[in-house]
Amino acid sequence: MYGAERRQLLMHRVRRDGRIDVAVASEELDVAPETIRRDLGALERQGLVRRVYGGAIPLERLDFEPGVAQRDATCAAEKDRIARAALDLVPERGTLLLDAGTTTARLAGMLPAEGEYTVVTNSLPVAHQLAHRGNCDLHLLGGRVRGTTLATVESWAGDVLARLTVDLGFLGTNGFSAERGCTTPDSAEGAIKAAMVGASRKRVLLADHTKYGHDCFSRFATVSELDVLITDSGLDSEAVEELRAAGTDVVST
Repeated sequence: MYGAERRQLLMHRVRRDGRIDVAVASEELDVAPETIRRDLGALERQGLVRRVYGGAIPLERLDFEPGVAQRDATCAAEKDRIARAALDLVPERGTLLLDAGTTTARLAGMLPAEGEYTVVTNSLPVAHQLAHRGNCDLHLLGGRVRGTTLATVESWAGDVLARLTVDLGFLGTNGFSAERGCTTPDSAEGAIKAAMVGASRKRVLLADHTKYGHDCFSRFATVSELDVLITDSGLDSEAVEELRAAGTDVVST
């Protein structure tokens, strides 16, 4: 296969899937990872993609948000491991804040039945999982519901969060990096996430490795504002050291 043909195929796949992974593409096309990286570099210079950690995303979709079902199916095994690792931080009783996100929703489903929790969330999927749980005093934040993420946003949710103090906040993100912190495409959702950071005594970010280096429009926290980042083993040691140097503890699952 000629280089131009390979780059055309890579471009087709990145537009179809929303992302191209260097390791996967290297194996599928039977070429070295360095060859794929050079191809992606060429596509980036043409203004067609943006390089991110481990691969690239189409430039026209930098702030595209897939729906909940699509996100839930992405890195499912990694998200399960991250959620199970987060359980180690959950006390036997206390106040918890669960942000909207597919990994935080997994954590909600894993909360121990023997615990006693007051849970605050802006996530309809999280609320649906916990509404019937007798050991959870559930508080659902009001506001406008974003259809893409099924999260409540804007002033109704923000005003309540400004008056709360919770023991432990579990946060999701669309992207994170040592330099830019935690980011999301939507400014309204970013504002609620920032309010959650402010309401939590301890802040824990749950994020799989594919989100590293993907900086979105709205920043809601710096890395130094996080107490713990729980990610998966796909995040390499150099990135882990960058994040620790920026001021947070990193747990790899």
